[in-house]
Amino acid sequence: MTATSPSALSLPSRILRYVPALGALRTYRPIDARRDLVAGLTVATVAVPQAMAYALIAGLPPEYGLYTAIVMTAVGALFDSSRQLINGPTNAISIALLSAIGTIADLQLKLQAAILMAFLVGFIQVIISLLRLGDLTRYISSSVIVGFTGGASVLLVLDQLKNLLGLNSVGGPHDHFLQRVYGSLVHGGSVNPTTAVVGFGTIAFVVVVGAVKKKLGWKFFPELLLGIVLSAWISASLDLRSSGVAIIGNIPAKLPSFQLPQFNAEMIRSLSSSALAIALLGILEAISMAKSIAADTHQKLDLNQQCLSEGVANVVGSFFSCFPGSGSLTRSAINQQAGSASQWSGVISAIAVAVIVLIFAPYAMFIPRSALAGILIVTAFRMMKFDTIARHLRATRFDAIIVAVTALAAIVVSVEFCVLIGVFLSFLLVVPRIGKMQLTEFVVAPEGHVHERFPHDGVVCPGILIFGFEGEMFFGSSTSIEEHFQEIESRIEATTEVLILRLKRARNPDAVGLGVLRTFIQRIRARKIHVLLCGVRNDFADALQKTGIEQDLEDGAVFFEQPIRQTSTMQALEHAHRLLSAEHDCPLKKRNEGLHAEPQLGPTHPYEFDV
Repeated sequence: MTATSPSALSLPSRILRYVPALGALRTYRPIDARRDLVAGLTVATVAVPQAMAYALIAGLPPEYGLYTAIVMTAVGALFDSSRQLINGPTNAISIALLSAIGTIADLQLKLQAAILMAFLVGFIQVIISLLRLGDLTRYISSSVIVGFTGGASVLLVLDQLKNLLGLNSVGGPHDHFLQRVYGSLVHGGSVNPTTAVVGFGTIAFVVVVGAVKKKLGWKFFPELLLGIVLSAWISASLDLRSSGVAIIGNIPAKLPSFQLPQFNAEMIRSLSSSALAIALLGILEAISMAKSIAADTHQKLDLNQQCLSEGVANVVGSFFSCFPGSGSLTRSAINQQAGSASQWSGVISAIAVAVIVLIFAPYAMFIPRSALAGILIVTAFRMMKFDTIARHLRATRFDAIIVAVTALAAIVVSVEFCVLIGVFLSFLLVVPRIGKMQLTEFVVAPEGHVHERFPHDGVVCPGILIFGFEGEMFFGSSTSIEEHFQEIESRIEATTEVLILRLKRARNPDAVGLGVLRTFIQRIRARKIHVLLCGVRNDFADALQKTGIEQDLEDGAVFFEQPIRQTSTMQALEHAHRLLSAEHDCPLKKRNEGLHAEPQLGPTHPYEFDV
């Protein structure tokens, strides 16, 4: 089946392609609507306090976090490739934003900078999507995602301990995370018994109800939402606030309005480098979470579409007083665990946050922070797939190192950089592997066919050597290629007259790899030995012609992949027999006399495979 280019699609098809949430409506069922409603409402109960907290981390008034949780979440959900990813304010982006605008003292200027930053970040992400650079993220090892999820889950638990126990938060945003956790646990005051009871009680309720739900086979029972509602009802009924139990508090009853960002040239120049860093961080954060979810749901992701959703959400958000955001680790996990069926759970969550802000603020304010902490801790443990972690740690040393370093970096360094560290380490360990070209020697059997050389194989045609290359023929493998060529030269004897190089599995040649090949061919030709190339694909033939290597070969020395029974290797072998000197003794030479292989040269030959 041939893929259809976006430009060839009709307008309705384009809309469905670039707005996946609308495409999901084609197969939407009432049970899906119920699942999305439950998941969206559950996420909204977490989104409200988180959004306010993340705004405060960035040094902004809390209502701007709510604006971001409404606009970015709704817009991002419409364009998301992932069905369960929830966009909006995140801890990592808020910390990075604080670093970028923290030195601005005037609150109004800081707000302008934060909103402008959202536009710049979104603009960069849209450009990345249009250039289709999002596909490069598919090279991120799943071990990075496992390590990221494990490390972030530990961070989430440590971060919520103070709220679970009713301790005061000690330390500022500039302090290291572990320093803040230590300060809160040691110097944050004494544990509030009532707060701890509410927190651990919520955990027990969710775990027990979840176990019962699993035993009875209930897939969509909202134990997380029930835990929040029950704790809020108890808090209001018993006036737990008077016992020192911290609650969410007042929520401003105001929705965002349309307003253009302040496009100040000087401010754009000063924020541009930070905008690029935050844009890349946001993409990695969203895609990492989307991949983590897809590992469970087996959904196929469009990574460029995911980049587009992040970019559009940030750009649109900047017109409604939002600061930058990305895919949320916590809210996405809750959305998945609550049974979300499609992107519409994100839209429902955004609407629910708006309704909470406008109508239910007096009731939502009674949610105990310790109950919310309990929900988040349960979510963190559910996110940590211990069997998956164990499998990656046991698989190979390569996987174990990436998982361990990425998780440790999330805790010791910071969650916003752990993915970058994991990706860098992944490339650092993968590139040497990619740069290892494989060399295989082939021999001619007495029956006339060609196979890989085994230790017991004798020499049938001593005048002919056949070697095959497999791997990426690029600059990273140049050392490996040169070593293989030296090994081939060491195998050449006085009786050798023809060298056949099988290039069928040599991929993606570049200037460096082709340069090493050309130098080798010139050395071999200088020794009066014929060089034949077989299994040559069209792209390789193009490269041979453009780099002038074709001129270093004699006529009829290139044999293309063939769809016929007589493969290019056999064609090259027959031609080699004709090149052997008359006195050369080869049992198969006479067998091939009278056969006229017709090698075809040039990159215009049809792209075909050996059989």
